[in-house]
Amino acid sequence: MDNISNTATANKRPRRLGDKLLDAGIISQAQLSLALSEQNRSGGTLGEMLEKLGFASQAEVSKVLSNELHSEFVTVADAVVDAETLKLVPVAFAKQHQLIPLNREGDILTVAMANTFDIVSIDALEKMTGLQIEVVGAAAHAILDGIDRKYGQTTTIESLVELIMGATDLNDKSGSEAPVVQLVNQIIVLAARKRANDIHLEPEESAVRVRFRIDGILHQEMLFPKALQLVVTSRLKIMGGLDVTEHRQSQDGRIPFKLGYKQIDIRISTLPTQYGESVVLRVLDRTNIILNLDSLGISEREKTLMLDAIKKPHGMILVTGPTGSGKTTTLYAALSQMDSVRNSVFTLEDPIEYCLNMIRQVQINPAVGMTFSSGLRALLRQDPDIILVGEIRDEETAQLATRAALTGHLVLSTLHTNSAAGCVPRLINMGVEPYLISSTLLVVVGQRLVRRICPHCSEPLTNIDKYSKLLNVDLAADSGFRQGKGCPQCFNTGYSGRIAIYEVLHSDHLANLSIHKGITENDVLQAAKAAGMREMIDDGIEKARLGIGSLEDLVRAVG
Repeated sequence: MDNISNTATANKRPRRLGDKLLDAGIISQAQLSLALSEQNRSGGTLGEMLEKLGFASQAEVSKVLSNELHSEFVTVADAVVDAETLKLVPVAFAKQHQLIPLNREGDILTVAMANTFDIVSIDALEKMTGLQIEVVGAAAHAILDGIDRKYGQTTTIESLVELIMGATDLNDKSGSEAPVVQLVNQIIVLAARKRANDIHLEPEESAVRVRFRIDGILHQEMLFPKALQLVVTSRLKIMGGLDVTEHRQSQDGRIPFKLGYKQIDIRISTLPTQYGESVVLRVLDRTNIILNLDSLGISEREKTLMLDAIKKPHGMILVTGPTGSGKTTTLYAALSQMDSVRNSVFTLEDPIEYCLNMIRQVQINPAVGMTFSSGLRALLRQDPDIILVGEIRDEETAQLATRAALTGHLVLSTLHTNSAAGCVPRLINMGVEPYLISSTLLVVVGQRLVRRICPHCSEPLTNIDKYSKLLNVDLAADSGFRQGKGCPQCFNTGYSGRIAIYEVLHSDHLANLSIHKGITENDVLQAAKAAGMREMIDDGIEKARLGIGSLEDLVRAVG
């Protein structure tokens, strides 16, 4: 957003973007320093990193950039654009360059752009239209939404429902197939736009309820007439390669879906209920997968402990947390730090969520006998150096994984425990001998996901005392805590996306602890804290101080 590709343009901006945002009171010096550090590690522009961390919104950055060029900053949604003006710029060009025409007066075409410094796009537009271009600033998300609305590319879900219901026979393909296809596509597009991870289609006695899980919380989106249930479910089954005629058994499949310029994967699961088949779609956006530790948001101290373990030639690295806490993302990020060119790397996954280069990935399939334990046993005959086991679910897998770590392999996996410290007694309960844990365990990462405060409506938190009591921590002297008021950009939730909070239990933290049968989670925790381990709550409070994380969600995650 703040890249400068033209020297002449650069001369118009004598001061850096970060300084301008500081002057405007949008970010603090501490936030700027953190954003610059993350930008140096992971690349991209400062504006993009500030938005990713939740320190500044697209609108705020765009407004500052517009002020630098002495250009106006506009709200696209409020602009009325006539059809003749829209015809000057093809919709494909508008989407590609993130711009939208607003008005033409004589030979001057006013265009809203997210990046007002994008000279290449401005030149291309001048050549295409033969007009002089006047640029105004606008937020990128507002431009993309404006393109959909003002070009009339999106047929509303409500109108599609009316069109399908108006068909004489809902099962007549010639009368209803195209609208049903559009309807299902629109639901998926809407879910992706709202950053939903899951889409629930829940049959009830007289309707079908559609809910999106956004940032871990379910929100109701719409109700369908009951008459649409069969055609919508059938369409989804066709997309997922499932048996359309089977309604009595659960089915699972995968739907590849093209969303604009990017490909997303959707896992589909159907389950018979008393009112028909329940359908849940898990949306997996490949472009959002974080494949390096620098982008995880983990602190330098904890990251150093993880990197130390990753560099070891053998041993066991475990990630713990509840379902949906980002464990797979952390494992993928850890794999990205390893040399897959000089090492033989395998994964056992259920399911394979993202395809990784130079890594042989194995899909678990219990129906044909390919379980984690049998797969691991077979995999060990493939001369592996590094093994990722998606989850340690049973005693046999736990013991095989530990033995593999002891015999010269680096093993990464996940466990369902409430904390990093709980991993030790959990492994013992699964039949792993205490001495093997002492010999093989390199590091355990405990994590949770908490909702990120919406940067568009962030405001100072007023009731800090409440959270001091709930967390049993004195927060009164601290500043920087924020809360989301709720706005259209976050759909009035006050939150936008999620961030992870971590605790890292390193083998050094257990150096003075005698691991034995009967050891408790608290025994491990107290020994690790005495050796310097930080708990997850400490990381959560630190991120809340920066105005990123929510104290309310921190209470929910660790309270």
